[in-house]
Amino acid sequence: MLLLKIPRPRGYAGSIPASGTIAFLPLLSIHSTILSDLLLRTESLSVGRGDRVLLRELTIAVGCGQLVHLRGRNGTGKTSLLEVLAGLRSPVSGKVERTAGGLHWLGHKNALNGDLSVLENLQFWCALQHCDASAIAGALERLGLAKLRHRPCRTLSAGQKRRAALVRLLIAPRPLWLLDEPLAALDAEGLAYVGQMLDEHLQRDGGALVTSHQALPVGRDRLQLLEIG
Repeated sequence: MLLLKIPRPRGYAGSIPASGTIAFLPLLSIHSTILSDLLLRTESLSVGRGDRVLLRELTIAVGCGQLVHLRGRNGTGKTSLLEVLAGLRSPVSGKVERTAGGLHWLGHKNALNGDLSVLENLQFWCALQHCDASAIAGALERLGLAKLRHRPCRTLSAGQKRRAALVRLLIAPRPLWLLDEPLAALDAEGLAYVGQMLDEHLQRDGGALVTSHQALPVGRDRLQLLEIG
């Protein structure tokens, strides 16, 4: 396991454009490119929020079959970095290149309408993403939500809502996953599900960059640790 430590910079005069919060999106960005053996690459990337630079001059690479675990204290810029990598926020400076094959972004919010059932939420997401909804049933079964598919999402526990959000990773396979605290609120069974999903994703030559204050449920031989702050 490789450990990289990136210090947090201080002081910045400027502003960062605000961006909305969305849970998942297809890769539709002017930064898209075809990378030979990489799914994600940054060059001299600086990330800020408001009038501060949180991270400066980052060089990050995520290759096929690679999992990068991003760690750091609260407020060090982990979420802001993932938003920039996903194309949701403009960087202060530098460049981001992503695979043309698409990505999944999972933020802190699960993007579930509480008045709709689990099934209805996923069907609506599939319509927005123009992807086949036939995979929903199997994905719900896989994550232990099949019996809850007709329940309004507002009646689910926090862990069940997180599982419902994670189901999207299985419905529409994409090579790059950017996951912000995907283990939040999950019980032991849910953690095992995420571990299996990550292992299978990496075996298919997918890649992932994941923030988590917990240890990720995957083998250390597949893991690169990136620590900031």
